[in-house]
Amino acid sequence: MRMISWNVNGLRAAVGKGFMDYFKSADADIFSLQETKLQAGQIDLETEGYYQYWNYAEKKGYSGTAVFTKVKPVNVTYGLGIEEHDKEGRVITLEFENFYHVTAYVPNSQAENARLAYRVQWEDAMREYLCKLKESKPVVFCGDLNVAHEEIDLKNPKPNIGNAGFTYEEREKFGELLKSGFVDSFRYFYPETTGAYSWWSYRFNARKNNAGWRIDYFVVSEDIADKMKKAEIHSDVLGSDHCPVELEIEI
Repeated sequence: MRMISWNVNGLRAAVGKGFMDYFKSADADIFSLQETKLQAGQIDLETEGYYQYWNYAEKKGYSGTAVFTKVKPVNVTYGLGIEEHDKEGRVITLEFENFYHVTAYVPNSQAENARLAYRVQWEDAMREYLCKLKESKPVVFCGDLNVAHEEIDLKNPKPNIGNAGFTYEEREKFGELLKSGFVDSFRYFYPETTGAYSWWSYRFNARKNNAGWRIDYFVVSEDIADKMKKAEIHSDVLGSDHCPVELEIEI
């Protein structure tokens, strides 16, 4: 199966920048979106051959996730089942016969880490949720996880230590997830590759200079790591401040 995940930073804006051309050419079996910034009924997307699933934030023009899949899932759930974490449309879980596919838009810790304490709580709840799923079926977890795990995962690590997305707390939480029986698909194939990023600030010509961060991931449970065929970052695809990431897996 070919899977794509992309933070589109506003789906309506992305559609105006060629999103549908990329969607059709990618021809993914499962295509996940984060930060759709939509409410129900605000867009009518023609995705022939795909089932569509949407999770919207209560706050207008904020957050939100979507998944388009060629294969109809056995079951679909929205959120983590915890009210305080389920108001921002951040998680969609598709249950298939052989595995779970979870897409998430992890909360940003914000300027001066104003939301870091909440983020840590969210991370613990997310990890517990994924581990619970993993008890019954393998898990593919993807999305904008809003963390650069190691110094190799961003262009300028030293000046960013302690900034949102590169705090010790966020990095530690991602490490805890991996230690719980999960694998970072990109690092599985490319453990030492540098300059591979999925997000660039709109400021300072960051994308032109490849001054980026790798914060978009496919993470899989260890029991299916050997089924992965490739993991890629499509940094040439424009339309958002993030680019799509891909996983190909036999499952």
